Amino acid sequence: MVNINVFSQILGLVDRNIFNKLVQQYHSDKHHKGINSWTHFVSMLFCHLSLADSVRDISNGLRSTTGNMSHMGISRTPSKSNLSYINQHRNHGLFRDLYYKLLDDLWRKDSPRRTELNRLKRKVYFMDATIIPLCLSVFDWAKFRSAKGAVKLHTILDYDGCMPSFVHITDGKQHESKIAKTISFPKGCVVVVDRGYVDYAWMNVLDSNHSFFVTRSKSNMKYTIVKTFQSEALQDSGVLQDQIIELGDAKKHYQGKKMRIVCFWDSINKAEYEFLTNNFTWKASTVAALYKERWEIETFFKHLKQRLKVTSFVGTSENAVYIQIWTALIGILLFKYIQKKAKYDWNLSNLVNFIRLNIFVKIDLWKWANDPFFSGKPPDKIGQFKLF
Repeated sequence: MVNINVFSQILGLVDRNIFNKLVQQYHSDKHHKGINSWTHFVSMLFCHLSLADSVRDISNGLRSTTGNMSHMGISRTPSKSNLSYINQHRNHGLFRDLYYKLLDDLWRKDSPRRTELNRLKRKVYFMDATIIPLCLSVFDWAKFRSAKGAVKLHTILDYDGCMPSFVHITDGKQHESKIAKTISFPKGCVVVVDRGYVDYAWMNVLDSNHSFFVTRSKSNMKYTIVKTFQSEALQDSGVLQDQIIELGDAKKHYQGKKMRIVCFWDSINKAEYEFLTNNFTWKASTVAALYKERWEIETFFKHLKQRLKVTSFVGTSENAVYIQIWTALIGILLFKYIQKKAKYDWNLSNLVNFIRLNIFVKIDLWKWANDPFFSGKPPDKIGQFKLF
């Protein structure tokens, strides 16, 4: 029989040596008065698992598990005033760096390979941003529009494993292309973005660094056709046009270079798409498939917003919001790690819901994750019912 609950076993996936080194680096336990950084981390992870609506809910929820505190590595439960204070003052960089350290420790050592585009032996990154709306009268630092507030998560998703390798949080006004210009991508990689990132100066930088991009072309883009590839085989595969072009309205940013446009017909959605890339050797179907796989980052945003607590916040300061977002990213990393290691074919949303229902049940996490439903044969009848 297991004497440790599921929540404590999930916390056990976090290497305490890594955590303690970060605590020393940030001096985050200085003057902690009993509520140290680990207790803070446990409280915020519990917030996501329990979908707590306030610091009072977090405090009362942890207080009700008195017999399990030692298993979670905490000596006392924080009060609501304690949580409010440390959310406002403890540096959110501790949890940001913890996410990246756990990404290296748990994920990248044995990250699952991509399910599609295995023939493409290059690193593929999907870049996008998502808005988290906030009430401007409460979160007055989160400028977005005249009467609305928001924070924006600028994210780069690594296609190998589909976890963010980079996250930058800004106010809602910050445009995606401005953040993209500050990021350096490795040589030879593929960057897939939507048309909101189309900036010819930035695309020229990618091309000069021998990186490839795939995006949607703008409807008002002016260009001159240099060469056209057409065949019945291309049309049968859904490729309407495959053209080499020169830009007409961005020569000063893309001087002397050519691009490629692939016009693809989606028979399922009955829609026509134009893709823009600087790679001239891939098959046209590969260009379309790359952009199709960009949906992985949209799926990640959906899981983050629907399965963890990032659409409403238990603190109103900028630091408190950032802490809640970074601990949510740590939470989804731990859940996806369990999903990857489990023998049972879990859907992530089902896994999170089942863990939430069994958070304080004392069962073996991995035995349950491998076989969540009883699949063995019932035992033989004994006693007076066994006649022979």
